[in-house]
Amino acid sequence: MSTIEIRKLTKKFGEFVAVQDADLSVKAGEVVCLLGPSGCGKTTTLRMIAGLERATAGDVIIAGKRMNELTPEKRDIAMVFQFYALYPALSVGQNIAMPLHFEKLSQADADKRVKKVAEILHLTDVLDRMPGQVSEGEKQRIAVARAIIRDPNCFLFDEPLSRLDVELRHSMRGQIKEVLSNLSKATVIVTHDQLEALTMADRIAIMRDGMIEQVGTPHEVFAKPANVFVASFIGTPQMNLMEAELKKFSDGVVSVTVAGNNVEMPADPAVSKLKPSKVMIGIRPRAFTAESKASRSTIGAQAELIEPMGAETLIHARTESGGDIRVVVPRAQRIKIGEVLHLKPDPKQTHFFGDNGKAVRA
Repeated sequence: MSTIEIRKLTKKFGEFVAVQDADLSVKAGEVVCLLGPSGCGKTTTLRMIAGLERATAGDVIIAGKRMNELTPEKRDIAMVFQFYALYPALSVGQNIAMPLHFEKLSQADADKRVKKVAEILHLTDVLDRMPGQVSEGEKQRIAVARAIIRDPNCFLFDEPLSRLDVELRHSMRGQIKEVLSNLSKATVIVTHDQLEALTMADRIAIMRDGMIEQVGTPHEVFAKPANVFVASFIGTPQMNLMEAELKKFSDGVVSVTVAGNNVEMPADPAVSKLKPSKVMIGIRPRAFTAESKASRSTIGAQAELIEPMGAETLIHARTESGGDIRVVVPRAQRIKIGEVLHLKPDPKQTHFFGDNGKAVRA
């Protein structure tokens, strides 16, 4: 069974803790992305799974077997690196076939498998070329083909699309996802690009400072962030995070002072657990409706910068308390610089975070 599991995985470099007590399970056929800012420990975690880094503590379990003491070649994994690492003196076909040398296949069987994987990744026309004669996108597909040509326990990808331009990244995301969906292998992909994670992963593990902050489906981490960090990291444009003073909660309605406004809105009953105090409110830019006049459910702000985004418009505004707020409106809704906006947040998309930074929900 193709599965990956890490338990309390920790890696220290001297006094520096790169990864701390990481727990994660990846099922057969599942794609999990390790997502986070540079230096958060995601690549170190991947390298410990591969055996390229020795864990300081914890366990790496692949296909139900503990791998801590095994060298990379004995873990039966296939890894695609950020840099393609192709052999320049070998043809594309020879590069793809390289892992088969260890299986001692006949030339006919090896050629058959190279042909099959080349068809899957649309490389048939370049098999006889040298790596220097193919495009960057083709080089990336060659690296993927070399990984999937044999039948490993699992696949590991380290920033597989980071060297490609925007158009190639878009097409390669779809191609890699399609290939992996037909292989029934546990797969871990490291990326710092949230769009890659949101589009390629079945689940996302978001990391910060060596720790896994939240694991969930792309929808879960976007719609129900576990804490302030996840809320701020996932989503473009970034979520508005504003300090607020909780006044009271009564009959399903919360009263808060936020951005210089006294606002009332329906809220999760879990908010009632908070004592009247300072809290953090998170509202995504697309979760506002621009009303025609002020009310007890709106936040006042003045438009300062307008950025057209095609079908939508991003507005940077200044609240009455002097804070910044980002709002996305349809292109047809014309907003002028200097215009005063009355922004009504959608209660279902308004997040409350306690003083510990964790989301408040039932």
